[in-house]
Amino acid sequence: MHRAPRNLALATIAFTICFTSWGLVTPLAKHLQDPKGWSDTQVLVLAAVPVLCGSLLRLPAGWLADRYGGRLIFTLIMGASVIPAVLLGYVTGYTALLVVGFFMGAAGSAFAVGVPFVAGWYDRSRQGFAVGVYGIGTIGPAIALLVVPRTLHRYGQAYLGWGMAAVLVGGAAITWSLARDAPNRAKPTRYGDVAGSGWRLYRLALLYFVTFGGFVAMFTFLQKLLTTWFALSDVDAGARAAGFAALAVAARPVGGWMSDRYGAAIVLAAAFAGVAVDGAVLAAIATHPTIVTVSIACLTMGVFLGVGSGAIFKLVPNEFPDNPGAATGIVGAIGGLGGFFPPVVMGLVKGWTGSFALGFIGLLAFCIICFGIALSLLMRTRTVRTGSRVAA
Repeated sequence: MHRAPRNLALATIAFTICFTSWGLVTPLAKHLQDPKGWSDTQVLVLAAVPVLCGSLLRLPAGWLADRYGGRLIFTLIMGASVIPAVLLGYVTGYTALLVVGFFMGAAGSAFAVGVPFVAGWYDRSRQGFAVGVYGIGTIGPAIALLVVPRTLHRYGQAYLGWGMAAVLVGGAAITWSLARDAPNRAKPTRYGDVAGSGWRLYRLALLYFVTFGGFVAMFTFLQKLLTTWFALSDVDAGARAAGFAALAVAARPVGGWMSDRYGAAIVLAAAFAGVAVDGAVLAAIATHPTIVTVSIACLTMGVFLGVGSGAIFKLVPNEFPDNPGAATGIVGAIGGLGGFFPPVVMGLVKGWTGSFALGFIGLLAFCIICFGIALSLLMRTRTVRTGSRVAA
């Protein structure tokens, strides 16, 4: 097996394990909500806290990946997540679950490790597709959503914790034994150098704030949305939320491949236009939703968000070829924060106004801004190409 595909496969497996661990708290919190008498807002906060921790830790994780290589940092992240996973099998109090959930979120930082690790094995013409394939690991929370209720019902909470811990140990051992860092790995850099690049970096962060943040927020919130609007059971709503996640994840490599072929800017423009339309539809029908319309809008939104996320991480290693880990850490951290705030805000908006409409209007507004940024990137790309032809 060639080294590049092998390491891409290993990184994707490691990332999937980390993101599954990262996603355990949400379904567990929903399982404990009724017997513990927790409010919807309390559950949404529990779901958002691991996202916050994982987002913040992407900054040092990206820097460490640049300096020491993805093989070591992947292994350390999975190893460090073992103890919180075991503890998750025993905590039932709200404060205790909040604390353990925060440390469980450390596994979410793995995203910033894998992008430079994978990109180092591929030339620029194929990095979009390769990083998109790696992004399949974001299916982890959907796996957790499907597995956790059944595990809790059949075996109990302790089995959930020990089972996840065993998977983390196995993943760490496999990664350390079989993965290898690319020989042309980027040299380590200081975050100040990357952060000082200004709008070139932060426009990518804003775009990812909406695409990945929108994916995490919708996935986290969708089960609650469906049970509120249509009185679906938790199992039925959870399966539909998992379908949303599966489509979004499957669309990431498609977005990367399309970016390799047609350019990331035009793919992003199309993706944000699609999300804007879906957000407008959901806002318009929020007071009288129908299951068919909501299903179509949510599922197509998942595809557009996945395509957009794949396109952005075609741009990151191209824009910052000398320090992709640091750039990925910053972009990924801000994108992760995009998944922290919306579920909490949506819960508060519903409580204040009695409707989710205002939250979807906010998504529409962000997408219009991002569509404009994507168009500016497209015009810049065409200007550069025209200048190259003239110079030739």
